[in-house]
Amino acid sequence: MPVLFSTGTLLLLVLGVPVFLVLLLPVLATLGTTTATPPVLVIQRMFSGIDKFPLMAIPFFIAAGNIMAEGGISRRLIRLARAIVSPVPGGLAVTTVMSSMFFGAISGSSPATVIAVGRIMLPSLETAGYSRPFSIGLLMSAGSLGNIIPPSIFMIVYGAVTGVSIGALFLAGIGAGIVYGAVFILICVLYAESRGLARTRGWDLCEIWLALRDSIWGLMTPLIILGGIYGGFFTPTEAAAIAVAYAIFVTMAVHREMSFRQLLACTVSSGVTTAQVMIIISAASAFSWFLATSGLSQAVGEILSLLGDNPIWVLLAINAIVVVAGMILDPISLVIILVPFISPVAEVAGIDPLLLGIVMAVNASIGMFSPPFGLNLFISTGLGVSYREAILGALPFMAVGLFALMIVSYIPVLTIWLPSLFYSGVSF
Repeated sequence: MPVLFSTGTLLLLVLGVPVFLVLLLPVLATLGTTTATPPVLVIQRMFSGIDKFPLMAIPFFIAAGNIMAEGGISRRLIRLARAIVSPVPGGLAVTTVMSSMFFGAISGSSPATVIAVGRIMLPSLETAGYSRPFSIGLLMSAGSLGNIIPPSIFMIVYGAVTGVSIGALFLAGIGAGIVYGAVFILICVLYAESRGLARTRGWDLCEIWLALRDSIWGLMTPLIILGGIYGGFFTPTEAAAIAVAYAIFVTMAVHREMSFRQLLACTVSSGVTTAQVMIIISAASAFSWFLATSGLSQAVGEILSLLGDNPIWVLLAINAIVVVAGMILDPISLVIILVPFISPVAEVAGIDPLLLGIVMAVNASIGMFSPPFGLNLFISTGLGVSYREAILGALPFMAVGLFALMIVSYIPVLTIWLPSLFYSGVSF
């Protein structure tokens, strides 16, 4: 049964069947042919998978990101990043990374970051002399920062599944996002130096000031969200709703770049995206339940437990499993399917659940642009990029992402230090 089950799942993926059906059909087929379990039980598991209060934050953060992208805030953030780092060797590429960090801190979504930043930066990078594969790979990999930088939808789901504080995950994501982004910035500088793409001008303080003044409303978004959560003014879910109200106010009343018709279009788009995310979460919940009840999860857990309680080897094995799984599954499915049998092994090895969440977030980010099914590979086609070009651009940056993953995994102080100041139960 396990062989037929896994073979059927992979076959559906290769055929391009929607992810939620890839997760559901093998479960229904296996239960229907080998057990007397009624199909309605699968439906119940799907509903229980999304019947979690923290998940209410997802549609609000999706809406806030869409509204700010359409309302001109992403353009302003890119202008600020360019003013700050353009004089640095590889400044335009570094601008791409920093813009992705800024926008990721607003949207919490990797695909939204790729599109919002890519529309502006891809033509600019190619015009400035960066190769097309490098430009495409950089946009897809830097765009994956949306999974790490708070408010990350990935971390909201992880917190809902494991019970780890979403606030602590957000704080840890700040350190992990800086490490991840810094590694890619270093690669941009080295690439520019090797290709002779030197700096073109010095810093213009007046331009920096004007760009900062123009983008200050957008930069306030993560400060309001995180400040409100850690100040005890509202929960992450309430923060998400406030982010939507703030985004509407800024784009319609301050910048005045969004009409009621555009707001309605953003609302509809956000509803569609939310439905896509939620049906994957519900299907992945049923899939995870089946793995647990069939014994497959226990078998994998037992294999991992053979490594003993050495956190170095356990982390290495977990990273290997999640990296490979990330090439096939989307980040949300990764959390719901893998965490139930990975977390007990990690706990035995003394790996903090908070660190495990951050490690999985970085893994999921790498999976976003990893062939063959990384979501950003397909999202980039909206920028006029072919699937083949996307793969060629992604491969070198996978190595860069893995290097950042090793830093986050084995130097936990870089990510856990900040949440340890606010949460007594967090240590490293």
